[in-house]
Amino acid sequence: MSDEFYRIKRLPPYVIAEVNAMRHAARQAGRDIIDLGMGNPDLPPPQHVIDKLCEVAQTADAHGYSQSKGIPGLRRAQANYYGRRFGVDLDPESEVVVTMGSKEGLASLATAITAPGDVVLSPNPSYPIHTFGFIIAGATIRSVPTTPDEHYWESLDRAMAFTVPRPSILVVNYPSNPTAETVDLAFYTKLVAWAKENKVWILSDLAYSELYYDGNPTPSILQVEGAKDVAVEFTSMSKTYSMAGWRMGFAVGNQKLISAMTRVKSYLDYGAFTPIQAAACAALNGPQDIVEKNRQLYQKRRDVMVEAFGRAGWEIPPPKASMFAWAPLPPALKEMGSLEFSKQLLTHAEVAVAPGVGYGEDGEGYVRIAMVENEQRLRQAARNVKRYLASMGVNSTAA
Repeated sequence: MSDEFYRIKRLPPYVIAEVNAMRHAARQAGRDIIDLGMGNPDLPPPQHVIDKLCEVAQTADAHGYSQSKGIPGLRRAQANYYGRRFGVDLDPESEVVVTMGSKEGLASLATAITAPGDVVLSPNPSYPIHTFGFIIAGATIRSVPTTPDEHYWESLDRAMAFTVPRPSILVVNYPSNPTAETVDLAFYTKLVAWAKENKVWILSDLAYSELYYDGNPTPSILQVEGAKDVAVEFTSMSKTYSMAGWRMGFAVGNQKLISAMTRVKSYLDYGAFTPIQAAACAALNGPQDIVEKNRQLYQKRRDVMVEAFGRAGWEIPPPKASMFAWAPLPPALKEMGSLEFSKQLLTHAEVAVAPGVGYGEDGEGYVRIAMVENEQRLRQAARNVKRYLASMGVNSTAA
């Protein structure tokens, strides 16, 4: 009898869990930790969405099994969202499936379309499900850069030329988690052409579609003509409507991929609780002012954080989108490495951040900072960081 199961052996210890355990222990000891580590929204969902959940939960027939691929009204609501936001036409029956968050959706699709030994191209650094969803399914990962520059395209071409078997799937995630990098429609146009030429499926994670700043809306890959021939795209209600714990997301696009995913899901689950799906309809179909309000709030937090941390002696590039900043370690402390730096911040500044190495080896030298505390707490975090940096001989730029 083996000491370890096959798939468990393929999963390394979750680096970020080490910092999470330290944060939990510190809080248990009564310390006031400012948690900028996990991307867990601190804002409430819209009240009319909560009201719809409560209303439907009161009906007697709402408590049975739901539909694995999502109730028809919710699939129509998502198709309408794509029409409004991106000008993309979707068939709610064949091109939309409801997922329990984009994370479950990616894992289910990986199960549906990958075989042991398949090669998947995934960005490094990346959100863990973009690699480990496929590793669990038995695939092999070949890393490509996250930054969408010329080096990115060179890496894709090298991967196709020198990898055996040839890669069959490419994962993209813009706005990126963790790096917050963005792309324009021209990038997606080139990517769709590349995928068709190389017979590669594209899986696009657009979880941060509505958290864009400075008036620059994020595009969808499905806006590219012919993209549905090769691409499927995931979105989530977690950040857009502050519904992270509700686990509501979608996959839309290529009919063959959606069909395969729907079939696998039909064996694995009966879908989300019907009142939650009904409330998700209310979010998508109802007033959208909360989306703009949240966007402005996160942009203000971004500006406060960048300014306050900069004065504390830590220069952080302002992210163009998402709820994260991808911050290089202060140059004087770079040799410490991202994991040790994160531990030091937690211990000596009472600020939790996520070590970049937890998102792949190319994340070393960075930490991810989540803008999930209010402006006052962000300023407090900056004061704490300033004291820590001063103790390490790093001078702030202002008093």
